[in-house]
Amino acid sequence: MTFASFLDSLGPFFAVAGMALASFLPGMGSAKGVGIGGQAASAVVTEDPSQFGKVLILQLLPGTQGIYGLLIAFMAMINIGIMGGVATISAVKGLAYLAACLPIALAGYFSAIHQAKTSVAAINLVAKRPDQFGKAILFPIMVETYAILALLISLLAVMNIGNMPI
Repeated sequence: MTFASFLDSLGPFFAVAGMALASFLPGMGSAKGVGIGGQAASAVVTEDPSQFGKVLILQLLPGTQGIYGLLIAFMAMINIGIMGGVATISAVKGLAYLAACLPIALAGYFSAIHQAKTSVAAINLVAKRPDQFGKAILFPIMVETYAILALLISLLAVMNIGNMPI
């Protein structure tokens, strides 16, 4: 095996590494975020069980980043053709998939954690002023905006790598 053929055999490895990062980093951030939100939500429901629905929504918001990462990983799998077996792609194309997965991997991880912190603040607001739920939910949704932007960049990149002449 020559060095060039060895490098070309790394294409699927790089692509799968990107998919793994896209799925597990936002998943870890979401798990941590939903846990942080759940602690605050539990405290509120202990004092006022009627607030369950409102605080549940706020707790679940950091969980969306994990879904976004999983979506990108699936889209990459479908685009490469891994679903039906082992795909043969060049190392350069594999690196392109890895790079395409990084926006949602990194932004998804960090935005889930920061969204959880904002959700906790919103949960505390709802605990003191239940009538302010509409305003309170806007704060964590603003953090969600950046996860959605990363999702769009990763999605556009993953879907267009197949058209690249590499």
